[in-house]
Amino acid sequence: METDNERLARILDQQEIRDVIYRYCRGIDRCDYELVRSCYHPDATDDHGDFRGGVEDFIAYVQRGLPRFERTMHFIGNVLVEPHGERARAESYIVAHHHLRQSTTKAERDFAVGLRYVDDFERRDGTWRIAARLCVFEWSRIDPVAAGGWSPADTATLGQRDRTDAVYSSSVAALLQ
Repeated sequence: METDNERLARILDQQEIRDVIYRYCRGIDRCDYELVRSCYHPDATDDHGDFRGGVEDFIAYVQRGLPRFERTMHFIGNVLVEPHGERARAESYIVAHHHLRQSTTKAERDFAVGLRYVDDFERRDGTWRIAARLCVFEWSRIDPVAAGGWSPADTATLGQRDRTDAVYSSSVAALLQ
């Protein structure tokens, strides 16, 4: 039976690990490669199906691949974090949406992937980071974008794929002025 202090420590560890997963998704969607890098230990490994290797090679892989998408959005569903001392296993259900512009050979389209991140985390020097990630793919689909679909108003704030995005602003109120 866990004591209250042990239970509190476990809950704090779980939340810190979830925050790493959330920051990873923000980093990918905003093309903030330093933020992505900060989610991994320097000697971490990642298996994204068509990529398997270390964190620096993974960063180079996403830097080459992400620009082909006009926008991406990672939606995080179930996240189960199971800490065991200085190590933890996390399983995160993800739906990754990718929007592709029209090209000379293909129409504008949306590509969605359902997958799970199965992560081994380690706490080193008091900080939880990914030590190893495996992407487990469940499904995917590609949908053409219908002509005349909804577009945001000209005055709407659009998401940006860099640090000019609204989330990096020091104040939402300043953005509203």
